Amino acid sequence: MQFGKVTSPENIDFSLPKDHTSTATVLMNSKSKPLSVYVGCAKWNKQDLKGFYPRGTKDELQYYSRQFNAIELNATFYRIFPEDQFKKWYDKTPEGFKFFPKLVQNISHLKRLNDDVYPYVDQYLANVIHLKEKLGTVFLQMHGNFGPKNFDRVARFISRWPKEIDLAVEFRHTDWFTNVSVANELYSLLEEYNCTTIITDTAGRRDLLHMRLTTKDAFVRYVGANHMTDYSRLDDWVARIKIWKRLGLENLCFFVHQNIEKESPLLSKYFIQLLNKELQVNLSLPNHPIDTPMLF
Repeated sequence: MQFGKVTSPENIDFSLPKDHTSTATVLMNSKSKPLSVYVGCAKWNKQDLKGFYPRGTKDELQYYSRQFNAIELNATFYRIFPEDQFKKWYDKTPEGFKFFPKLVQNISHLKRLNDDVYPYVDQYLANVIHLKEKLGTVFLQMHGNFGPKNFDRVARFISRWPKEIDLAVEFRHTDWFTNVSVANELYSLLEEYNCTTIITDTAGRRDLLHMRLTTKDAFVRYVGANHMTDYSRLDDWVARIKIWKRLGLENLCFFVHQNIEKESPLLSKYFIQLLNKELQVNLSLPNHPIDTPMLF
Protein backbone atom coordinates (compact mmCIF):
# COMPACT_ATOMS: atom_id res chain seq x y z
CA MET A 1 0.00 0.00 0.00
CA GLN A 2 1.46 3.35 -1.06
CA PHE A 3 -1.13 5.44 0.81
CA GLY A 4 0.63 7.74 3.29
CA LYS A 5 4.11 6.74 2.10
CA VAL A 6 6.97 9.04 3.15
CA THR A 7 10.61 9.14 2.10
CA SER A 8 12.04 9.55 5.63
CA PRO A 9 9.99 7.52 8.14
CA GLU A 10 12.64 8.08 10.82
CA ASN A 11 11.42 11.68 11.03
CA ILE A 12 7.80 10.74 11.81
CA ASP A 13 6.35 10.77 15.32
CA PHE A 14 4.72 7.34 15.33
CA SER A 15 3.33 7.51 18.86
CA LEU A 16 -0.35 6.63 19.09
CA PRO A 17 -2.65 9.45 20.19
CA LYS A 18 -4.70 9.11 23.34
CA ASP A 19 -8.04 7.41 22.92
CA HIS A 20 -11.04 9.51 22.03
CA THR A 21 -12.96 10.12 25.25
CA SER A 22 -15.99 8.16 23.99
CA THR A 23 -14.09 4.98 23.12
CA ALA A 24 -14.08 3.73 26.72
CA THR A 25 -17.82 4.38 26.96
CA VAL A 26 -18.53 2.34 23.84
CA LEU A 27 -16.42 -0.57 25.06
CA MET A 28 -17.83 -0.58 28.59
CA ASN A 29 -21.34 -0.73 27.15
CA SER A 30 -20.52 -3.95 25.31
CA LYS A 31 -21.21 -7.42 26.63
CA SER A 32 -18.47 -9.30 28.40
CA LYS A 33 -17.22 -11.81 25.81
CA PRO A 34 -13.85 -13.43 25.14
CA LEU A 35 -11.80 -11.43 22.66
CA SER A 36 -11.85 -12.75 19.09
CA VAL A 37 -8.72 -11.84 17.12
CA TYR A 38 -8.17 -11.87 13.37
CA VAL A 39 -4.76 -10.95 11.99
CA GLY A 40 -3.48 -11.14 8.45
CA CYS A 41 -2.20 -9.49 5.32
CA ALA A 42 -4.04 -7.60 2.59
CA LYS A 43 -3.27 -10.01 -0.25
CA TRP A 44 -2.18 -13.57 -0.76
CA ASN A 45 -0.99 -13.54 -4.38
CA LYS A 46 1.02 -10.36 -4.85
CA GLN A 47 4.42 -10.82 -6.51
CA ASP A 48 6.14 -9.25 -3.48
CA LEU A 49 4.96 -12.14 -1.31
CA LYS A 50 6.46 -14.93 -3.39
CA GLY A 51 9.20 -15.49 -0.82
CA PHE A 52 6.57 -16.31 1.79
CA TYR A 53 5.50 -19.48 -0.02
CA PRO A 54 7.53 -22.69 -0.05
CA ARG A 55 8.93 -23.53 -3.45
CA GLY A 56 6.41 -25.53 -5.44
CA THR A 57 3.33 -24.10 -3.72
CA LYS A 58 0.52 -24.58 -6.21
CA ASP A 59 -2.33 -22.88 -4.40
CA GLU A 60 -1.28 -19.77 -2.52
CA LEU A 61 -4.65 -19.13 -0.83
CA GLN A 62 -4.74 -22.70 0.45
CA TYR A 63 -1.28 -22.26 1.98
CA TYR A 64 -1.89 -18.72 3.27
CA SER A 65 -5.14 -19.66 5.00
CA ARG A 66 -3.32 -22.31 7.02
CA GLN A 67 -0.78 -19.75 8.23
CA PHE A 68 -3.12 -16.87 9.16
CA ASN A 69 -6.76 -16.86 10.23
CA ALA A 70 -7.85 -13.89 8.08
CA ILE A 71 -7.26 -11.93 4.91
CA GLU A 72 -8.17 -8.35 4.07
CA LEU A 73 -9.67 -9.00 0.65
CA ASN A 74 -8.70 -6.00 -1.49
CA ALA A 75 -9.29 -7.77 -4.80
CA THR A 76 -13.04 -7.20 -4.45
CA PHE A 77 -12.45 -3.44 -4.74
CA TYR A 78 -11.67 -3.71 -8.45
CA ARG A 79 -14.59 -5.79 -9.67
CA ILE A 80 -17.58 -7.78 -8.50
CA PHE A 81 -16.55 -11.42 -8.47
CA PRO A 82 -19.15 -14.05 -9.40
CA GLU A 83 -20.65 -16.23 -6.70
CA ASP A 84 -18.71 -19.25 -7.97
CA GLN A 85 -15.44 -17.51 -7.10
CA PHE A 86 -16.53 -16.92 -3.53
CA LYS A 87 -17.60 -20.57 -3.29
CA LYS A 88 -14.14 -21.65 -4.47
CA TRP A 89 -12.44 -19.42 -1.92
CA TYR A 90 -14.71 -20.84 0.76
CA ASP A 91 -13.86 -24.42 -0.18
CA LYS A 92 -10.09 -23.78 -0.21
CA THR A 93 -9.89 -22.36 3.30
CA PRO A 94 -10.10 -24.14 6.66
CA GLU A 95 -12.73 -23.84 9.36
CA GLY A 96 -12.33 -20.64 11.36
CA PHE A 97 -10.77 -18.63 8.54
CA LYS A 98 -12.41 -15.32 7.64
CA PHE A 99 -12.38 -12.96 4.67
CA PHE A 100 -12.75 -9.20 5.20
CA PRO A 101 -13.66 -7.92 1.72
CA LYS A 102 -13.55 -4.34 0.49
CA LEU A 103 -16.62 -2.99 -1.28
CA VAL A 104 -16.25 -2.54 -5.01
CA GLN A 105 -15.06 0.84 -6.29
CA ASN A 106 -18.26 1.36 -8.30
CA ILE A 107 -19.95 2.02 -4.96
CA SER A 108 -17.29 4.09 -3.20
CA HIS A 109 -15.18 5.86 -5.82
CA LEU A 110 -17.18 5.98 -9.05
CA LYS A 111 -20.77 6.41 -7.84
CA ARG A 112 -19.61 7.88 -4.49
CA LEU A 113 -22.59 6.53 -2.52
CA ASN A 114 -25.04 8.29 -4.81
CA ASP A 115 -28.61 7.03 -5.24
CA ASP A 116 -27.67 4.77 -8.14
CA VAL A 117 -25.19 2.62 -6.15
CA TYR A 118 -27.75 0.20 -4.78
CA PRO A 119 -27.89 -2.21 -7.75
CA TYR A 120 -24.13 -2.64 -7.28
CA VAL A 121 -24.61 -3.16 -3.54
CA ASP A 122 -27.27 -5.80 -4.15
CA GLN A 123 -25.16 -7.63 -6.72
CA TYR A 124 -22.03 -7.51 -4.54
CA LEU A 125 -23.81 -8.82 -1.46
CA ALA A 126 -25.68 -11.52 -3.39
CA ASN A 127 -22.29 -12.96 -4.37
CA VAL A 128 -20.18 -12.31 -1.28
CA ILE A 129 -22.64 -14.07 1.05
CA HIS A 130 -21.46 -17.35 -0.46
CA LEU A 131 -18.51 -17.06 1.89
CA LYS A 132 -21.12 -17.98 4.52
CA GLU A 133 -19.67 -18.11 8.06
CA LYS A 134 -16.23 -17.22 6.68
CA LEU A 135 -17.47 -13.74 5.76
CA GLY A 136 -16.00 -11.25 8.20
CA THR A 137 -16.69 -7.53 8.27
CA VAL A 138 -17.23 -5.93 4.86
CA PHE A 139 -15.48 -2.58 4.62
CA LEU A 140 -16.13 0.58 2.68
CA GLN A 141 -13.17 2.80 1.82
CA MET A 142 -14.01 6.31 0.63
CA HIS A 143 -11.82 8.43 -1.64
CA GLY A 144 -9.66 11.07 0.02
CA ASN A 145 -11.64 13.84 -1.64
CA PHE A 146 -14.98 12.56 -0.33
CA GLY A 147 -15.68 15.07 2.42
CA PRO A 148 -18.39 15.89 4.96
CA LYS A 149 -20.47 17.81 2.41
CA ASN A 150 -21.60 14.31 1.41
CA PHE A 151 -22.80 13.39 4.89
CA ASP A 152 -26.37 12.76 3.69
CA ARG A 153 -25.10 10.11 1.27
CA VAL A 154 -23.22 8.39 4.08
CA ALA A 155 -26.25 8.45 6.38
CA ARG A 156 -28.52 7.03 3.68
CA PHE A 157 -26.04 4.30 2.74
CA ILE A 158 -25.42 3.15 6.30
CA SER A 159 -29.11 3.22 7.22
CA ARG A 160 -29.90 0.97 4.24
CA TRP A 161 -27.08 -1.50 4.87
CA PRO A 162 -28.39 -4.97 5.90
CA LYS A 163 -28.06 -5.40 9.65
CA GLU A 164 -27.04 -9.05 9.41
CA ILE A 165 -23.76 -8.16 7.65
CA ASP A 166 -21.13 -6.26 9.64
CA LEU A 167 -19.87 -3.07 8.01
CA ALA A 168 -16.81 -0.91 8.68
CA VAL A 169 -15.98 2.41 7.01
CA GLU A 170 -12.68 4.11 6.28
CA PHE A 171 -12.80 7.86 5.64
CA ARG A 172 -9.70 9.59 4.28
CA HIS A 173 -10.76 13.22 4.08
CA THR A 174 -9.27 14.92 7.12
CA ASP A 175 -12.39 17.00 7.90
CA TRP A 176 -14.31 13.90 9.00
CA PHE A 177 -12.10 13.82 12.09
CA THR A 178 -10.57 17.27 12.56
CA ASN A 179 -13.91 19.11 12.40
CA VAL A 180 -15.32 18.33 15.85
CA SER A 181 -18.99 18.89 15.03
CA VAL A 182 -18.74 16.76 11.88
CA ALA A 183 -16.88 14.03 13.74
CA ASN A 184 -19.45 13.90 16.53
CA GLU A 185 -22.30 13.66 14.06
CA LEU A 186 -20.50 10.91 12.16
CA TYR A 187 -19.69 8.91 15.29
CA SER A 188 -23.29 9.16 16.48
CA LEU A 189 -24.53 7.85 13.14
CA LEU A 190 -22.09 4.93 13.18
CA GLU A 191 -22.98 4.01 16.75
CA GLU A 192 -26.70 4.13 15.96
CA TYR A 193 -26.31 1.61 13.13
CA ASN A 194 -23.58 -0.50 14.77
CA CYS A 195 -21.08 0.42 12.07
CA THR A 196 -17.35 0.22 12.85
CA THR A 197 -14.87 3.03 12.26
CA ILE A 198 -11.66 1.92 10.59
CA ILE A 199 -8.42 3.26 12.07
CA THR A 200 -5.65 3.65 9.51
CA ASP A 201 -2.08 3.87 10.77
CA THR A 202 0.22 5.12 8.02
CA ALA A 203 3.27 7.36 8.17
CA GLY A 204 2.08 10.32 6.14
CA ARG A 205 -1.49 10.56 7.44
CA ARG A 206 -1.35 10.69 11.23
CA ASP A 207 -4.69 12.56 11.19
CA LEU A 208 -6.46 9.26 10.49
CA LEU A 209 -5.51 7.92 13.93
CA HIS A 210 -8.77 9.15 15.43
CA MET A 211 -8.74 6.36 18.06
CA ARG A 212 -12.53 6.43 18.23
CA LEU A 213 -14.32 3.09 18.37
CA THR A 214 -18.03 3.11 17.54
CA THR A 215 -18.70 -0.59 18.16
CA LYS A 216 -17.22 -3.39 20.21
CA ASP A 217 -14.86 -4.05 17.29
CA ALA A 218 -11.49 -2.54 16.43
CA PHE A 219 -10.68 -2.65 12.71
CA VAL A 220 -7.11 -1.47 12.13
CA ARG A 221 -5.33 -1.09 8.79
CA TYR A 222 -1.65 -0.88 9.67
CA VAL A 223 0.76 0.35 6.99
CA GLY A 224 4.41 -0.29 7.71
CA ALA A 225 7.12 1.88 6.17
CA ASN A 226 9.68 -0.87 5.51
CA HIS A 227 11.67 0.58 8.38
CA MET A 228 12.76 -0.66 11.81
CA THR A 229 10.10 1.55 13.41
CA ASP A 230 7.49 -0.87 12.04
CA TYR A 231 8.20 -3.20 14.96
CA SER A 232 8.10 -0.63 17.76
CA ARG A 233 4.85 0.68 16.30
CA LEU A 234 3.38 -2.80 16.63
CA ASP A 235 4.57 -2.92 20.24
CA ASP A 236 2.56 0.25 20.87
CA TRP A 237 -0.51 -1.22 19.23
CA VAL A 238 -0.43 -4.30 21.44
CA ALA A 239 -0.23 -2.07 24.51
CA ARG A 240 -3.28 -0.10 23.35
CA ILE A 241 -5.28 -3.20 22.44
CA LYS A 242 -4.50 -4.60 25.88
CA ILE A 243 -6.24 -1.56 27.37
CA TRP A 244 -9.21 -1.96 25.01
CA LYS A 245 -9.50 -5.63 25.93
CA ARG A 246 -9.66 -4.73 29.60
CA LEU A 247 -12.40 -2.18 28.83
CA GLY A 248 -14.53 -4.69 26.91
CA LEU A 249 -13.25 -5.05 23.33
CA GLU A 250 -14.84 -8.12 21.74
CA ASN A 251 -13.33 -8.31 18.25
CA LEU A 252 -9.97 -7.27 16.83
CA CYS A 253 -9.41 -7.19 13.07
CA PHE A 254 -5.83 -6.14 12.33
CA PHE A 255 -4.36 -6.17 8.84
CA VAL A 256 -0.75 -5.46 7.96
CA HIS A 257 0.25 -3.63 4.79
CA GLN A 258 3.66 -2.51 3.58
CA ASN A 259 4.88 -0.18 0.85
CA ILE A 260 6.81 -3.26 -0.29
CA GLU A 261 4.59 -6.13 0.74
CA LYS A 262 7.26 -8.82 1.19
CA GLU A 263 7.63 -7.90 4.88
CA SER A 264 3.91 -8.10 5.68
CA PRO A 265 3.88 -11.79 6.73
CA LEU A 266 6.93 -11.19 8.96
CA LEU A 267 5.33 -8.21 10.68
CA SER A 268 2.07 -10.14 11.05
CA LYS A 269 3.86 -13.02 12.73
CA TYR A 270 5.69 -10.65 15.06
CA PHE A 271 2.37 -9.03 15.97
CA ILE A 272 0.74 -12.41 16.66
CA GLN A 273 3.61 -13.40 18.94
CA LEU A 274 3.10 -10.22 20.95
CA LEU A 275 -0.66 -10.71 21.18
CA ASN A 276 -0.24 -14.28 22.39
CA LYS A 277 2.17 -13.17 25.06
CA GLU A 278 0.53 -9.96 26.27
CA LEU A 279 -3.18 -10.72 25.82
CA GLN A 280 -3.09 -14.47 26.47
CA VAL A 281 -4.76 -15.27 23.17
CA ASN A 282 -3.78 -18.43 21.37
CA LEU A 283 -3.38 -17.66 17.69
CA SER A 284 -1.36 -20.16 15.70
CA LEU A 285 1.94 -18.89 14.33
CA PRO A 286 2.83 -19.00 10.62
CA ASN A 287 5.58 -21.37 9.60
CA HIS A 288 7.56 -18.54 8.03
CA PRO A 289 10.74 -18.21 10.16
CA ILE A 290 11.28 -15.04 12.17
CA ASP A 291 13.49 -14.89 15.25
CA THR A 292 14.56 -11.24 15.14
CA PRO A 293 13.12 -8.17 13.42
CA MET A 294 14.10 -7.81 9.79
CA LEU A 295 16.82 -5.31 8.97
CA PHE A 296 15.48 -3.14 6.19
